[in-house]
Amino acid sequence: MLIKGYDVGPLVPGESLLVHPGFWSNYLMAMCSDGGCAERPVPEWFGEDGADADALSEVLFDPERWPVFRVPVEDGPGAVVIYRNLDGDYGTDYLLTHPGRSYVEQIASWDGDFSGTGLTWLELIRIADNPALAAEGVQDTVTRLLLLLPLLTDPDMPETASARLVAALTVVGAPQDTASIAAEHLLAHLTRRSRHDPTWESPLSGS
Repeated sequence: MLIKGYDVGPLVPGESLLVHPGFWSNYLMAMCSDGGCAERPVPEWFGEDGADADALSEVLFDPERWPVFRVPVEDGPGAVVIYRNLDGDYGTDYLLTHPGRSYVEQIASWDGDFSGTGLTWLELIRIADNPALAAEGVQDTVTRLLLLLPLLTDPDMPETASARLVAALTVVGAPQDTASIAAEHLLAHLTRRSRHDPTWESPLSGS
């Protein structure tokens, strides 16, 4: 797999990992692990256990294979998530693809903390709900939503957001009683770090 700007890493399609036990706790739990909550997040919130999470982390953070998750969109910018497994510089990069352009644009990264430009809830939903069915990558709208969730930097969330996130977590295996806990913690952390201001320009504008 080739993505311009990532020729130093052995990129491999990661979509098959999405259904493996331990994926979602690896991918989402770190976002609510900064000590800001009285309750410590655990893999069981996502219907997984510590052994699942540990086993899959060996795969996700393998320096010899950098998993890539593609979120293509039918009409408009899509997204790519890359596990950047450089020795001593592990992190997750979030890229946008633009129609008619041969290059990708990195808009954010996660290196123990979030940096970069995020998306509003409506922008996130717009990408999640419009898969390009003829393109390679993740087509399921629930999975797409959860993959894009770390990009959320919106202090003005609609009332429907929490219910949609709870439903999405339940679909991927979170128990009903802990899905609401996980959703509450995730949204609290994501909206608290909001970087939007009146002069902010959306990365989806292409500007």
